[in-house]
Amino acid sequence: MSSPSFWLMKSEPDVYGIDHLKHESTTLWDGIRNYQARNFMRTMQPGDQAFFYHSNCKPPGIVGLMEIIETQLVDPTQFDPGAKYYDPKSSPEKPRWDCAKLKYLGRFKEMLSLERLRELFTEEQLPVIKRGNRLSILPVPQATANDLLERLGPLL
Repeated sequence: MSSPSFWLMKSEPDVYGIDHLKHESTTLWDGIRNYQARNFMRTMQPGDQAFFYHSNCKPPGIVGLMEIIETQLVDPTQFDPGAKYYDPKSSPEKPRWDCAKLKYLGRFKEMLSLERLRELFTEEQLPVIKRGNRLSILPVPQATANDLLERLGPLL
């Protein structure tokens, strides 16, 4: 069996933050409406891990770690006309959007801020630091993931 892949997944802490996930233990990561991010999600495998990144806050940065426990799920919000992520072009027969089920693994003692990430890594090593990058799901190369885990220390 190959080692797990690593991902970085962004969410705004006031909408859904690491504390929400800790409280719920697992969640459906839904509402992805960017084709590139969706396609990244489609390559995830159960057992992969994802860095939880708080975005659109001050300061943004990596705060925790999650495990992908289920993939290839149909995002239910695409069919609900009352949902923020409703897609009238999608149907249950031909869904356009997926989601994944994630499990809380832990929070890091301290956030690794975007500013610090830019000091430590290149855009190739960690695409989230590229200015203007708005993707909510990004792959993290294994060497970069190992470095991040070492810098972030044990989970709380």
